[in-house]
Amino acid sequence: MQQIFQSRRWQLISHDAFLLGIMMVLAACGLIYEYLLSHYAGRVLGVMESTIYAMIGLMIVAMGLGAWAAKWFKSPYSVFAWLEATIALIGCTATLVIAGAIALTGRLPELISSAYNLPPDTVISGGVFEQLQVISRYLPYFAGFVLGLFIGMEIPLIARVREDVYGQHLENNVGTIYGADYIGAGFGAVIWITLMLSMDITVAAIWTALFNVLAGFLFLWRYWKKIKFPKALAALHVGLLALLIVIADSGARWMSDFSNVLYRDRVVYQTQTRFQNITFTQRSFGSRQQPVIDMYLNGRLQFSSFDETIYHAMLTYPALLASARQDNVLVIGGGDGLAVRDILKWEPESVTLIDLDEGLVELFSERFAQSRDEESEILREKLLELNESAFEDPRVNVIFGDAFVELDKLLEQQVYYDTIIIDLPDPSHPDLNKLYSDHFYARISKLLVGDGVLVVQSTSPFHAKNAFISIGKTVEYAGFTNVEQYRQNVPSFGEWGWTIATKMGQSAKQRIQNHTRLPVESSYINKDILMAAFAMPNDFYRGADDVSVNILGTGTIYQYHTQAWQKDVGVYSSGQ
Repeated sequence: MQQIFQSRRWQLISHDAFLLGIMMVLAACGLIYEYLLSHYAGRVLGVMESTIYAMIGLMIVAMGLGAWAAKWFKSPYSVFAWLEATIALIGCTATLVIAGAIALTGRLPELISSAYNLPPDTVISGGVFEQLQVISRYLPYFAGFVLGLFIGMEIPLIARVREDVYGQHLENNVGTIYGADYIGAGFGAVIWITLMLSMDITVAAIWTALFNVLAGFLFLWRYWKKIKFPKALAALHVGLLALLIVIADSGARWMSDFSNVLYRDRVVYQTQTRFQNITFTQRSFGSRQQPVIDMYLNGRLQFSSFDETIYHAMLTYPALLASARQDNVLVIGGGDGLAVRDILKWEPESVTLIDLDEGLVELFSERFAQSRDEESEILREKLLELNESAFEDPRVNVIFGDAFVELDKLLEQQVYYDTIIIDLPDPSHPDLNKLYSDHFYARISKLLVGDGVLVVQSTSPFHAKNAFISIGKTVEYAGFTNVEQYRQNVPSFGEWGWTIATKMGQSAKQRIQNHTRLPVESSYINKDILMAAFAMPNDFYRGADDVSVNILGTGTIYQYHTQAWQKDVGVYSSGQ
């Protein structure tokens, strides 16, 4: 009798270990699916932060509904087995299906024009075509809801399976299952951050679905006799493995073809780093002209080779011209090296650049390059020509890290700079908000020599007026004596603005006025353009008293920026 009891005990332990292990794997897969859809939806909609939060919230609600709906199914073994195959199928194909739908709705007007031989200048838009495009772009939310609904059924079903194995009601059954689920989700988060965040989205989906399929297949094998239609389910799992092989072979190419529709030009390179999705597009004007290269970060245009010289000249020249010296220059952001390219023309002794994303910098540099595949090498050759191999110059020192943290290290080293140029993306993410805060600018001030100059990329004064004004007020609040703002039209972005400041003595505008000529020639900048850039409309600063300073922790700049772009253009605009 004792031997029978021990045998039964070990059987139950074996079942428990198996079921809890399965639950942990599936929880990890579920969390990764959630992240995958969130990031892809953000890329499609161009509203990365809000989309991620909305997707996570939606999937949690759907999981709750799924947990509630699981009680309506009588056979937990069969339902769970079929459920896992279905989740794997949706998980590995969702992004491809969504991308295909977006591509089809985007090309539909062109296909109709071609089918009916309409004149080339006829534009088919609005109405049903616009509605179809809107619907297709919100398909990630639909996929997220369906996946969340199915994932939510897993815990109640596996709990019922466990009680059936024990043959009795278990007091802490749900708590045990939830424990395995939470631990598995934690492992999923680690895997996402350390491995999958920098993977191509198709590859990440394949690996996740593979573990989902294997977990489902093991469950099918272990409880074969308790599952209805096990042979059909086994065939489905084999079919899923075959589908994963096909997607692994061609999925990246399909996604690239579909992605072309999301951008106005042909996508020539796309990669996912730990921090952002980077996309390059190219359009040609003929054999005699250089093709135009555009770079997008998370779906937002960062520069176009067509007119980036305007943006970077307006970013660098005023500050360098107003500085008493140009010996030591600090650049925060600007991982494309285009600002550094212009700074080097002023013959500085050293240029220090701080950028978070090493994966971005390596695309613009031979010195830091790690990826050596054929596509990146072809692209790198063009980008090196664009930034004139700025990172190869021995005077350039690159620090990879969060500028908010790296500033403290520079302060400890008591390093000082003649000019500081902040070329960060717009404050469209809560994490970027701190880099536009009073605390950040106050520390910047301590790194700047007394007669030095600070310049900050300050978004669009036309589309995001309050954010633009707030940046200027925040710089002044941080302790800079003379703060001014200027603007210029950059065709790819429209009217764009910058904030320039000095700590003592004359303002930057006065210092520029004192120069009779530019010591470094520019293909775009001249003194008249510089002086005219400081002119603002008569009523531009009317109501500025109501615009708040961005105190660290308040999120003021982020809120101003978000409200402005949503109000003016319906979604977040592509921007620096």
